[in-house]
Amino acid sequence: MGTDIEKKIAEAIRQGDNRAVRLFYAHYGGQLTAVCSRYVSDDDDVKDVMQDAMLSIISHIDSFTYRGKGSFKAWATRIVVNRSISFIRQKRREEELFANQTLPDVAEEEPQLNTFTPEIIHEAIRALPDGYRMVFNLFVLEGKNHHEIAEILGIKPDSSASQLHRAKRMLAKELNKRKRV
Repeated sequence: MGTDIEKKIAEAIRQGDNRAVRLFYAHYGGQLTAVCSRYVSDDDDVKDVMQDAMLSIISHIDSFTYRGKGSFKAWATRIVVNRSISFIRQKRREEELFANQTLPDVAEEEPQLNTFTPEIIHEAIRALPDGYRMVFNLFVLEGKNHHEIAEILGIKPDSSASQLHRAKRMLAKELNKRKRV
């Protein structure tokens, strides 16, 4: 999508043009849904979070400032990530976000990722518990460090590092299990 088109779509959404909203979703909906599904494991919940995120994008369009090609997508992606995390927090409000799961301290053979399709890797990531999945996604896919993750999730940086370590072990175990099938 060209720079001018991105800027025009944002401006048209700002002016209340529903066609621009549809055009925006046609161009970015798949990518934004993929981002959401990295955090939210249930497909019906993904649809709910995406609807909420789209409403948030539309209602907060005045806070968007065009900063060049890709800035609108990046801004919308941040909203989707934040809505996904908020959804998980709300869903698990009454229980502790990071359950103390005891994992055997057995070293799991690290799987060769190039032997798996992206779909299988995606499914394995979605199978992680919510807390582990959020830390894993924020660290590995969003490029956040443990201090940033701690701030976003309201945890300690050491907890973030621990959750990432456990998430990687669970992911390796899950992928190795799928390899054997």
